[in-house]
Amino acid sequence: MAWEHLRPGTSPVDWCEGNYEISSNIAEFVNTISNFLFILLPPILMCLFKDYGRFVTPGIHLVWTLLIIVGLSSMYFHATLSLLGQLLDELAILWVFMAAYSLFCPKRYYPKFCNKNRRVFSILMFVSAVTATGLSLWKPIVNAFVLMAMGVPTMYMLYKELKRVRDQRVYRLGLRSTAVWLIAVFCWINDRMFCDVWSAISFPYLHGFWHVFIFIASYTVLVVYAYFYVENELPQRQPLLKYWPVDEFEFGIPFISIQNPGAHYKSDI
Repeated sequence: MAWEHLRPGTSPVDWCEGNYEISSNIAEFVNTISNFLFILLPPILMCLFKDYGRFVTPGIHLVWTLLIIVGLSSMYFHATLSLLGQLLDELAILWVFMAAYSLFCPKRYYPKFCNKNRRVFSILMFVSAVTATGLSLWKPIVNAFVLMAMGVPTMYMLYKELKRVRDQRVYRLGLRSTAVWLIAVFCWINDRMFCDVWSAISFPYLHGFWHVFIFIASYTVLVVYAYFYVENELPQRQPLLKYWPVDEFEFGIPFISIQNPGAHYKSDI
């Protein structure tokens, strides 16, 4: 039936948290509400990156919007455990990756045939996203593992770029992002692979912690890559990492301020 995939429980994926234990209407209550940062923080980031979107690339707002879609899709998936919810969740994450790569991947990591042209690379990412979307629909059971693996090249490039960066605030943010990402991966793997152990101590909620930590890691990594993009390709714009609401407090919300927005430049985007 056409509506079969909308039914609760049709997903082959079921996380460690017990189903319908806290609410009779929500399958995995903690895993559902733990997506709150995906909904709350991107609108703030859109405001903080207003000048970045105006003077560097408006694409940054697309990434923040996609993060909201990830949060909404994840909430729907964990609330219903439907196959449609699973696919929406995973495909939203896939498109965040591809959009971020298209916008911010340093050109030194491009395949040779792209000839360091961001437009060509963006087309490659779009075609890859469409292809991966089709494969995701074909074999949804492997999607989560593939998406986890996509974080590895992201963090490897971050490691390489942090060795080049001169701004120590950016360097420290990159290190904190990496640490939070590792904590998030620890939570995901333990919830997925060692559910019996955590259930035995009555704490089957690590996937909820994964949502919190992976959002923090994701948006801070995006901030660092947004800095790299301006520093590498538009240095005359003079990017500066700042924090909101208090700039001196480095555990606030980071964003990139453009110090010289009127500088002339030529871009291939």
